[in-house]
Amino acid sequence: MASVNKVIIVGNLGADPETRYLPSGDAVTSIRVATTDRYKDKQTGEMKEATEWHSISFFAKLAEIAGQYLRKGSQVYVEGSLRTRKYTDKNGVEKYATDIRADSMQMLGSRQGMGGPSEEGGGGGGAAGGGYAPRQSPARPAAAPAQRPAAAPKPAASNFDDMDDDIPF
Repeated sequence: MASVNKVIIVGNLGADPETRYLPSGDAVTSIRVATTDRYKDKQTGEMKEATEWHSISFFAKLAEIAGQYLRKGSQVYVEGSLRTRKYTDKNGVEKYATDIRADSMQMLGSRQGMGGPSEEGGGGGGAAGGGYAPRQSPARPAAAPAQRPAAAPKPAASNFDDMDDDIPF
């Protein structure tokens, strides 16, 4: 039987990304993203919110991009898979944590403040930002390259300045 381990998160960063480097030189960037569910309480009829925090790790080139462009408050779309790891806390107790290992990331919201020093509000609403996926998924074939229209043949010698002859209309 086939199985699927796929996670899609759209939320806001709770703090600036933390980037570190492995002995191999590869970057690892960690972020915490909040997602909020809004629902109506059936007993009281009032609107309530429930916020979940998700730990997400980026690796290699995607880690460098996330570390450079994401900031506290930035809205981000992340696709990845769940990974459970075992660790020992400072009291010697073994614990488990489930994190998201990112495969692709899309920055959402405005581009103001992206890549610069951390600013209040980091990323707001507005037009979509940039995105990066380190490899093409086999489920989504790459788009065909755009075809440029053929340039019109150049006219014979003329008294006009032929500076604009290469621009197709």
